[in-house]
Amino acid sequence: MLFTILHAMLVLGCGLHVLLRRHRQPESRMAWLVILAALPFVGAFAYLMLGTTNIGRTRVARLKDSASILPPFDCAQGWDAPECRPGELDTREALFRVGKSISGYAPVGGNRAELMQDSDAMIARLVADIDAAQSTVHLLFYIWLADHNGTAVAEALERAASRGVVCRAMVDDIGSRAFVKGPLWPRLKAASVHVRRALPVGNPLIRIFNGRIDLRNHRKIVVIDNLITYCGSQNCADPAFLPKASFGPWVDAVMRFEGPIVRQQQHLFAIDWMGNGGDDIGELLRAPLPPVETGFTAQVVATGPTYRNAAMPEMFETLMYAAREELLVTTPYYVPTPGLQAALCAAGNRGVRTTIVFPARNDDFAVGATSRSHYESLLDAGVRIFEFQSGLLHTKSLTLDGEIALIGSANMDRRSFDLNYENNILLLDAATTAALHRRQEQYLDDSREITAAEVAEWNVGKRLWFNALAILGPVL
Repeated sequence: MLFTILHAMLVLGCGLHVLLRRHRQPESRMAWLVILAALPFVGAFAYLMLGTTNIGRTRVARLKDSASILPPFDCAQGWDAPECRPGELDTREALFRVGKSISGYAPVGGNRAELMQDSDAMIARLVADIDAAQSTVHLLFYIWLADHNGTAVAEALERAASRGVVCRAMVDDIGSRAFVKGPLWPRLKAASVHVRRALPVGNPLIRIFNGRIDLRNHRKIVVIDNLITYCGSQNCADPAFLPKASFGPWVDAVMRFEGPIVRQQQHLFAIDWMGNGGDDIGELLRAPLPPVETGFTAQVVATGPTYRNAAMPEMFETLMYAAREELLVTTPYYVPTPGLQAALCAAGNRGVRTTIVFPARNDDFAVGATSRSHYESLLDAGVRIFEFQSGLLHTKSLTLDGEIALIGSANMDRRSFDLNYENNILLLDAATTAALHRRQEQYLDDSREITAAEVAEWNVGKRLWFNALAILGPVL
């Protein structure tokens, strides 16, 4: 009798919280209610651990305090230079207005970018930039491994710190837990590299009462000398990615930027650094901008659980609805909101050449199955679907109409939408977009197209598996 009463009170309490929580989508409420009813005690424990997007009042206050004491985005001398002003945006201005409404960064002109050839080339270039650094090196990675590439970057930081460069390195506490517990982390500290852990977990049982445990900082930010920044999908690791080597190699895309966009990335790093207990680095944002060369318009789009609700899917959907001729997307994880799925289908239905590329083998079986549950609707709308065969395609990229590109850390799944801190760069430039588009076409060359006839032949077992896991999509 007592067990039954406890069960009823637990389910009722969690159920009321599910129904009363703000900004939760109906399908997410339904998924949690099903879990609570089917697995009462286990479901209630899961909801307490994973059912909210609260990082804790103390952390929220620290992040807000950090943002409030930093100088405005455009405080540096030189922001009024003609080269810093965005170029002719024409009808594309609305895209950048959405980005500014999310994280406050305005589009800025005068930027240049280079797409790194591959993951190893990116690390080699990063190490070279660190070795050439004269004042500061700032790094933030979700995952940092003590493999060949991870060690090379750590050793470059040690060399830079030894010659007086101020180096700050931050990693996510869960994503880089093995690195933090390994020998390289204390080596960096011993070499006078300033290190911080983003969103430290602490005692998991206590964390239940002070914010969700798996809200993570998924960003990948590098800023060197206030002059160079990197943005893309790559963690600080070998492409073999040893923790999940059976899915490798992991295939990423990263761009190296110069220009005023660097200062926006620096501002974002500063919020994360100071918000996680680091020292005040606001003076770097007040430094005069270097002479700005002619370049393209770009904007940092940052999202996370303390930003506007549904910000990242809104950005993706806006870009999809803006496509007129061609839309090409790559993402490793596709667990869409109904609005995102509708936007992608709408592009195909109105005659836009719409293509999306997924990995053939996903390291998360539930996410892979959920992605496939959406194939039929996408194909019916005329969207072409490809599955990459040569490893795990980890690149998060979008190009449209030969002039707009988005690259960064955000996947098209509920975790990136609701739970992770992400950073992306939106840009307007034909040449840079063409370079990213060529990379996407290389992925297509290593991919197999999925046809409507193939999907129609899926047996009942496959359909049951895919669709059953899709029901849990809102909580994956």
